[in-house]
Amino acid sequence: MIAQLAPADFNAWRDSLAADAPPPVLLDVREPWEVQTASVQPEDGFTLLRIPMREVPARLAQLQQELPADQPLACLCHHGMRSLQVANYLEQNGFTQVVNLQGGIDAWAKQRDPSVPLY
Repeated sequence: MIAQLAPADFNAWRDSLAADAPPPVLLDVREPWEVQTASVQPEDGFTLLRIPMREVPARLAQLQQELPADQPLACLCHHGMRSLQVANYLEQNGFTQVVNLQGGIDAWAKQRDPSVPLY
């Protein structure tokens, strides 16, 4: 079962990772028009990767090649449903440190960064 992570708890989750763990990847699975409408801004302490949900299966081999199986991954979409599906898919395909950002970019804007527009 995929862990649900509130955006307000993202920093605590990131900081709880092992000292030798790579910085977490925030995987935004929204469509390009959604990213243009409202985006998470990269911060110190995580890498931002944008792959629309529909492209994840086709890019799985690339992800598996570029990221270790224990790469901390936090999946993000608009409200948390698409990202949950992607998180489950990634876990089923060997990634072991996957969480879903509960409430998506909507919750991110409300809990972490009010400068992110709601849509």
